[in-house]
Amino acid sequence: MSKNFVQAWRGMSVAKRQEAVAGYFFISPWLIGFIVFIAGPMLASFVISFTRWNIVSDPKWVGIANYERIFTADKDFIQALKVTFKYAVIFLPTFTIVGLAMAMALNVKLKGVGVIRTLLYLPYVVPGIAATLVWVWVLNSRFGLLNTILSWAGIEGPNWFGDPKSALYGIVMIGLWGVGGSAVIYLAGLQNIPERLYEAAVVDGANEWQKFWHITIPMLSPTILYQLVMGLIGVFQTFTSSFVATGGGPLKSTFFYMLYIYNKAWESLRMGYASALAWILFAIILLITLVVFRSSPLWVHYEAERK
Repeated sequence: MSKNFVQAWRGMSVAKRQEAVAGYFFISPWLIGFIVFIAGPMLASFVISFTRWNIVSDPKWVGIANYERIFTADKDFIQALKVTFKYAVIFLPTFTIVGLAMAMALNVKLKGVGVIRTLLYLPYVVPGIAATLVWVWVLNSRFGLLNTILSWAGIEGPNWFGDPKSALYGIVMIGLWGVGGSAVIYLAGLQNIPERLYEAAVVDGANEWQKFWHITIPMLSPTILYQLVMGLIGVFQTFTSSFVATGGGPLKSTFFYMLYIYNKAWESLRMGYASALAWILFAIILLITLVVFRSSPLWVHYEAERK
């Protein structure tokens, strides 16, 4: 490959060489940042995953012992996976439906709709810790806003973060706080759907549901695919809400995988073990993402395709 590069370089004109050098110069900050802050740490963590290291002493090579222990003798690993997968099953469909519904409600031509769109997007840019602290107060079992409103209707609200049965749903509500970011992306997709398709459907006698199911969803499917992949990556990296609101409790009902990695790395100072857990998470996310992409030809429609 290096020989081909040299030959291609020699075959360039002076102007082409200058253009290539300028291009590499302008992307060099990103390349340096990628190598120093992403590729380098990833490679280091992969090596560390085969060691026993507590930060303060020198790493000791243990081979695949960390991985063997994770899969054979670590009950917390199974619990963290169960909680994370359960959260994904509950949160992703809810997040998708709410985000799409919000986008369709905002896809109207009304005076002042831009202000409403901005207000609904703002929660997305609020720092996660600040948003979580607000929700901890809102979902407080004794004087929280939500339970107070429920009491007005004669309903006794649950002990959101104190009961293992409801704690995970409290985390879901915190996650839905940022649905405005998803809605904006869906809104962009909706506005790219050609109006002529809806006009033709009206001529054919289609009702609103038929237009939504046979036009909106197929035309929006590439956007849904993008949101699904990004959502999957996001839910498996859930950390802030559980760390701040519950600390993984009660009874490890919100013990997310990322929280488990954090505990092993910074509370137990088992960096090698935490690195092994992180690489297993990487493999899980990669596998699920590949499955989603493999399945996409069955349900994703691209307008440019001719079938």
